[in-house]
Amino acid sequence: MCGIFGVYNYYGDSHAFRQRALDLSKRLRHRGPDWSGCVVADNNIVCHERLAIVGIDTGAQPLTNEDESIILTVNGEIYNHRALERELKNPSKFMTHSDCEVILHLYKEIGSEVCGKLDGMFSWALLDRRAEKSRLLAARDPIGITTLYIGRIAAHPETVFIASELKALNDECDQIEEFPPGHYFDSTDGQFHRYFKPDWWDPERIPTAPVDYPRLRQSLVAAVRKRLMAEVPYGVLLSGGLDSSLISSIAVREAARISAVAQSDTEDVDSRGTRYFPRIHSFSVGLPGAPDLIAARKVAQFLKTAHHEFTYTIQEGLDAVADVIYHLETYDVTTIRASTPMYLMSRKIKATGVKMVLSGEGADEVFGGYLYFHYAPTASEFHKEAVKRVQNLHTSDCLRANKSTMAWGLEARVPFLDKEFLQVAMNVRPEDKVCSKDIMEKAIIRRAFDVDFADAGFTPEELDQGPYLPRDVLWRQKEQFSDGVGYSWIDSLKEWAAGRVSDDQMASASQRFPHDTPETKEAYLYRQIFEQRFPQPACLQSVVRWIPRTDWGCSADPSGRAQKIHEQSYE
Repeated sequence: MCGIFGVYNYYGDSHAFRQRALDLSKRLRHRGPDWSGCVVADNNIVCHERLAIVGIDTGAQPLTNEDESIILTVNGEIYNHRALERELKNPSKFMTHSDCEVILHLYKEIGSEVCGKLDGMFSWALLDRRAEKSRLLAARDPIGITTLYIGRIAAHPETVFIASELKALNDECDQIEEFPPGHYFDSTDGQFHRYFKPDWWDPERIPTAPVDYPRLRQSLVAAVRKRLMAEVPYGVLLSGGLDSSLISSIAVREAARISAVAQSDTEDVDSRGTRYFPRIHSFSVGLPGAPDLIAARKVAQFLKTAHHEFTYTIQEGLDAVADVIYHLETYDVTTIRASTPMYLMSRKIKATGVKMVLSGEGADEVFGGYLYFHYAPTASEFHKEAVKRVQNLHTSDCLRANKSTMAWGLEARVPFLDKEFLQVAMNVRPEDKVCSKDIMEKAIIRRAFDVDFADAGFTPEELDQGPYLPRDVLWRQKEQFSDGVGYSWIDSLKEWAAGRVSDDQMASASQRFPHDTPETKEAYLYRQIFEQRFPQPACLQSVVRWIPRTDWGCSADPSGRAQKIHEQSYE
């Protein structure tokens, strides 16, 4: 992934603004430290900060067609780029080996319909100068795995700013909003248009299809396989919990399988990464003796990965919080708790030379894996909550996974949010997903990969490869990432905040922060740090807080340990 910045229909002298645009784009350079590009065309400016993952020799951006009448800046990966290249009706001269260039050529043929054709994670802005009035088309991936913001100036509403992060806009724009996932923006009418319209998106539509275990498993395997596309060293984030362990196991198997056969130019999946770097590297982080470190070590030994175990001290974590808030551009307690160890780990991963990792975000939303889902009053309510959690991933886990890693130029890919996998998993009837005192959360995905489960439908070839994971890992109870890195981490954050925020400050919190008033000292401290770095009122609009369903009778504290079910045993 990369960092993108653009200004459409600039109200002043665009050439005079070029240096200012470069300075604003530079604020995103942590996302793309490998190269920078800038094109000024008429009264438009398009910038790019590149992280080279695919097409590393020729993929510098912004991308253009031969006569530079179409200019494109992209942050993301297009996994089906080869299939899309074969769909082109008119011969096109590709200027690079980038997987993203196909967007430009496909746009020439089908216009805004290109958005629905893309399989990947992406945010992009395209400038079409072929007509008398230039057109801006910008889009964000279906779930919001990548980050994108749009800004305006009230005095000059005709000008539109686009950027990967808030920090490139807050000093220029007095109106900033998060670009909605699954939409494109068209300057022709100045509106957002939803292009991602799966049947499961409506939470009131309750699916009735029973779980198909082989199909569920095969769709996740396919999601992991396509995400092995890379020309740089890559790895997996391994906490030792179910989600990251499953992704790691699949990645190891698929890498071995791909490496064993010859590459075909007609294959839809770009599998160069596994051929260049066949052994998977795995990474874990935690306080010394943390549950995640112990569990990850066991999984890594089972999978035979090249495992890297990183530790940090409480003080190192506390010292990083302000930087984490700056990079994440949020004051949400849950996100900051979990992002800090991920931020520290990402820095150490980048130091090893790895530039891309697979991660397990999304499974808890898709399958109702958070422990508070045990309190869902009915199966239908369980499903509605799961759909809403998936719809809001861009405000929490996707934001964390993207910005914590990209703070150090490390790209995170999330197979559980593959749109084809989601089509399968989100159409399973909720009765098959619900958890209880006798059924562990996410039971259906555990069963789908359990060789001892009769209905899993494993093929003889799959069984010959043995189990995906040790049984005690496959059936390990959910830990929030901020808990799993060490239980004392959250306790220390609370204690730290209590020493920095007085009772008097808390008593007057509603006067100090009338919008979205913090309810704890920890929340107050994060809000204070956020507003020191982003003082403009417009910066508050994109922040959403993650809280469990207290109306279901569970604790408002987002920590998994706060839920009573955390101590429950399962047979």
